[in-house]
Amino acid sequence: MRIGLDAMGGDFAPEATVKGAVLAQKELPVGNQIVLIGNTDQIRRILKEENADEHAFEFVHTSEFIGMADHPTKAIAQKATASIPLGFQLLKEGHIDAFSSAGNTGAMLVGSMFSIKTIPGVIRPAMPTIVPKLKGGLGLILDVGANADCRPDNLLQFGILGKLLLENIYGVKNPRVGLINIGEEPEKGNLLTQAAYALMREEPSFNFIGNVEGRDLFTDMADVIVCDGFTGNVILKLAETFYTLTVRKGFNDVFFDRFNYEQYGGSPILGVNAPVVVGHGISSPEAIKNMILLSQDMVTTKLTEKIRRIFN
Repeated sequence: MRIGLDAMGGDFAPEATVKGAVLAQKELPVGNQIVLIGNTDQIRRILKEENADEHAFEFVHTSEFIGMADHPTKAIAQKATASIPLGFQLLKEGHIDAFSSAGNTGAMLVGSMFSIKTIPGVIRPAMPTIVPKLKGGLGLILDVGANADCRPDNLLQFGILGKLLLENIYGVKNPRVGLINIGEEPEKGNLLTQAAYALMREEPSFNFIGNVEGRDLFTDMADVIVCDGFTGNVILKLAETFYTLTVRKGFNDVFFDRFNYEQYGGSPILGVNAPVVVGHGISSPEAIKNMILLSQDMVTTKLTEKIRRIFN
């Protein structure tokens, strides 16, 4: 297995990305290799500072990268040799089995849709995030930003994608799927959620438990919580803020510690033709390591192939 990493992606790249790759390489099974895509001179310097064996890695050189403030579509088109487009080219051609980056999220989404493309039958790819539960365990919420505007059939498909991710990567059997809403009753909500409820209620491929409210997010009410990307991103940013506040206030609690993004590494882009993972822009080496290990899990479990079988 060869896992591609955008070594230039993230606020603290390439130091954080390369150090994270070193940590991940120590945990990957023998025979797996990380392909570092970026400025080779800078990468080798950091590997030397870390006393890491550069022969354990493969290098694909580029001195160009897409910045966080770059317009995603323009950047992909105008910076064809930057680390993100180059990573997708390697993924499309089969030179790597997965690609991850903590760089420009929009560019990763655009690259996914226009390079490796969506799986036939998938209307729009989705991005999930982990939700810790008060009584232990975890769930998912999706979409958290890839699709600000959604149709009812988008939400239906998000439920299927979330179910497959939770089953295959996190080992949750027959996860319960809920639709985020402003009330539990079927008739509650706006036109989108009302129509989505009707579709999801009839879907045989997952265990739909109905509407869930914001107060149910961290309870054991549902395992997969579905919403449009606008709502999901607001929820995600609010949860991240609560975690940041607990740290700043010196509040120590095991449950809130599980909000630390470093533990999860990143969010997969679900519904495209190869494993792609997007990390947080402020990713530390620990987060980069876990992003790479998540990429490995997606390849090992053949998640993409399982999604393809459901939608074909």
